Amino acid sequence: MTAHPAPEKHGHGTPPLRLVAWELTRSCNLACRHCRAEAHPEAYPGELTTEEAKTLIESFTECGSPIIIFTGGEPLLRPDVFELAEYARAAGLRCVMAPNGTLVDAEAARQINACGIARCSVSLDGPDATSHDALRGVPGAFDAALRGIEHLKKQGVEFQINSTVTKSNLHFFRDIFEQARNLGAAAWHIFLLVPMGRASNLSDEVISAAEYEETLNWFYDFRKEAGMSLKATCAPHYYRIMRQRARAEGLEVNFDNFGLDAVSRGCLGGTGFCFISHTGQVQPCGYLELDCGNVRAAPFPGIWRSSKHFLEFRDRGNYKGKCGRCEYHRVCGGCRARAYSLTGDHMAEEPLCAWQPACSAATEARPCGGL
Repeated sequence: MTAHPAPEKHGHGTPPLRLVAWELTRSCNLACRHCRAEAHPEAYPGELTTEEAKTLIESFTECGSPIIIFTGGEPLLRPDVFELAEYARAAGLRCVMAPNGTLVDAEAARQINACGIARCSVSLDGPDATSHDALRGVPGAFDAALRGIEHLKKQGVEFQINSTVTKSNLHFFRDIFEQARNLGAAAWHIFLLVPMGRASNLSDEVISAAEYEETLNWFYDFRKEAGMSLKATCAPHYYRIMRQRARAEGLEVNFDNFGLDAVSRGCLGGTGFCFISHTGQVQPCGYLELDCGNVRAAPFPGIWRSSKHFLEFRDRGNYKGKCGRCEYHRVCGGCRARAYSLTGDHMAEEPLCAWQPACSAATEARPCGGL
């Protein structure tokens, strides 16, 4: 899949939808401290019906050919999850799933493989049960996740390991990676904590801007020796760091799409990606609860084309502070959810970015060029 930066403005057309994270259900058997959702095991009222979900799948094809991420809560608690995956595959769409791993038994793994789920992501937030279970809120979650991974492997289902970065587990990261490699993961994705939902009580676990910069530079160096695909998520300024480091090393790369394994740029919300809740609510991402429309009230393609908030994100002139004038705006954009969580303004500058743009404050109204 070729990656290209999102255009500065989209007055001449709507950007294609490349990824959609779909919260099939908010029900979950874990109580993760850093989760955006206040999930519980019981079924939630108002979930899209099977027919509503199929109609939504059909509408995705009018916006592009997106990868559908079946997420939750715990997607395996949705009874028709495999039926929906098969329906999406028949529509020519690629599906991946984000289970927590604890409910992946032999039969679930068989059905995941049979319905064509291309990859599963399973989170490990520590190298052992003590560290992982402390964040996941349920004793035994670590061992159950490892058992789930083994069932996926037996069925030949590709999987990746996701890890959320906090102050408590940052020093474990090399150990977590080694475990991911030993397990045979296809990729390791790190997620920078966004303090929303349950995670709003974890302000003491959010790393500082300096630690953020240090972590992403370490990640850049580590990827050279990793031997597998590595990706930083909810960390849009990693794409700025990649360019700075590559230039400093004299690498000959195409800086228009260098490192853009996120499909188009650092923050994809509203420009190539969106989130849809279990009740059909459309948001820029799962961590940013802005009302962009509901698929029960309006067809999804119209929401994608003309949502007020999506149009905001597609126009560089709406970005405030240094994010609006930064020379790396096109490949970064700053985390809009983190800006909203920490400042109350979703268009404010990224609070945890240490970079100072080359443009001065005096030029803020007329952003300078750049990558």
